[in-house]
Amino acid sequence: MKTVAACNSLDEALLLKSLLEGSGIAAIVPDEHAAHIAPPYVMIGGGVRVQVPDEDEDDARRLLAASQS
Repeated sequence: MKTVAACNSLDEALLLKSLLEGSGIAAIVPDEHAAHIAPPYVMIGGGVRVQVPDEDEDDARRLLAASQS
């Protein structure tokens, strides 16, 4: 799995996950439970990560970049 985003909130990470999945790219938020239990510790660690399978990394990055423009 490759991290394609590190978000400032769980809501943002889940939104990006939904965007990726809606485009046919499997995505996970491995920090989801930690963000519920101890949000400050997740933020210290770099944010709430969104990850995709290795082979989908390039497509996921392009999609996320396009969604921010």
